[in-house]
Amino acid sequence: MLRGMTRSLVVKATAGADAPERCSQAFTVAATAVAGGVPTSLWLTGESAWFALPGRAETFELAHAAPLADLLDSILAGGTVTLCTQCAARRGIGPEDVIPGVRIAGAAVFVEEALQDDAQALVY
Repeated sequence: MLRGMTRSLVVKATAGADAPERCSQAFTVAATAVAGGVPTSLWLTGESAWFALPGRAETFELAHAAPLADLLDSILAGGTVTLCTQCAARRGIGPEDVIPGVRIAGAAVFVEEALQDDAQALVY
């Protein structure tokens, strides 16, 4: 675990290909936390919602950044990935459409995670 940290991290990604640097930062921070043993939850909201679909992360490109698909795989392997309920509905995405391991949940679950004792929430 990163230097004895016992806090959990909740990262909300609000951007996708529309703001690639912000999107990449959210995924990079979440993947780094997972790699460091930090309990991590990544929320896909807004345009990042599309990355809950198979093959979409593979289409993301940003120079000098780790491949988004690799970052997502590492987060799924060691953390939690959640697609916002409203964001999914607005894009016609259902539970049967998402990558295995991605759940769909709403604001109440986000608030519950973000307000846990010793949790840190970041929004990108």
